[in-house]
Amino acid sequence: MSFELIKVETGRDLERFVRLPWKIYKDQPYWVPPLIRERKQFLDPDINPFFEHAHVDLFLAVDAGQSPVGRIALIHDRSYQDLHPEPVGMFGLFESVEDPIISYLLFDKAYQWCQERGFARLMGPMNLSTNHECGLLIEGFDSPTMFGIPYNPEYYRTYFEAWGLQKAQDLVAFRMDLVKIPDYLERVAVKLKQRNRFTVRCLDLGRFEKEISLLWDIYNSAWSLNWGFVPMTQKEFEFSAREMKSIVQPEFCLIAEVKGEPAGFSLALPDVNQVFKQLDGRLFPFGWARFLWQKNKIDAYRVPMLGVKKKYRRLGIDAWFYYETYRMLVEKKIKWLEMSWLLADNKSIVDPMHRMGGQIYKRHRIYERSIAS
Repeated sequence: MSFELIKVETGRDLERFVRLPWKIYKDQPYWVPPLIRERKQFLDPDINPFFEHAHVDLFLAVDAGQSPVGRIALIHDRSYQDLHPEPVGMFGLFESVEDPIISYLLFDKAYQWCQERGFARLMGPMNLSTNHECGLLIEGFDSPTMFGIPYNPEYYRTYFEAWGLQKAQDLVAFRMDLVKIPDYLERVAVKLKQRNRFTVRCLDLGRFEKEISLLWDIYNSAWSLNWGFVPMTQKEFEFSAREMKSIVQPEFCLIAEVKGEPAGFSLALPDVNQVFKQLDGRLFPFGWARFLWQKNKIDAYRVPMLGVKKKYRRLGIDAWFYYETYRMLVEKKIKWLEMSWLLADNKSIVDPMHRMGGQIYKRHRIYERSIAS
């Protein structure tokens, strides 16, 4: 059978691009359908402020009958390029039916796209940057994915590596079963209370816009030295915050301050994928009702963000975030918590997870390949 690539340029093309995963994952019990409306808005340059500093080309692979069988996004993020001297092209939103010919066709297009733009390297998957979903799942296929974490078939790894992509970085997710607060955290919390070097409060939804501005400043400072970091514009951060506002619980967004200055924040979110799994991508007309009815039955949380500004990192703020989050979840009788994603080689973050009894249960990989000039 012959295949060809078409560039996504029309609303109908975008519709087919967004809906392709339903074909790929029809027999995958752990895949969670994204919200179709949210995906379309995320990929709309008139809505998502990411496109103000990035160019994205979307491509569909179709068979002889013009039925979609694969897809890829090719990304030039100028904000990333401003921080990294080597010109890099990104790829993301990759999907393919189980046929290596299709995946190679998509990757060959990515290679050509990078050559035409003078990029030295292709890197991904990024959906669409490190500030969004990223990485290819390579370990942990036997359980559902958490909200904000990608899932994919096992055969993708074979296709990626057979085409010539190699490991750039691994991202890990820790699972923590919430039975009681670890003794390690209890001891640390006692010492921190005695020292009284900082204060911690909850997010104030009554002044949401001001709070988001404050969190944005912390985010770009606290994460700035991380591998692959790309600063978020204030409009981007606000866009993401508005998307999550309906699921954020203020008591689980902790903000630390030192003498009135914002020093760090952490965020724990209920795993709304447990509800989204049943919505099949649609909130309307009855999805919202089901979401509101079932969200209180969620028994797991994820911590996607926990960071402290560099000059305040020796005060134990991060440990207090761990303690308070753990304590509140135990009191709420939540069964378990996921900490993700974490850079696999970042010992300053990974080691405390092990001390608290966490176990790595999922691993994602970001790949790269050099581009010949």
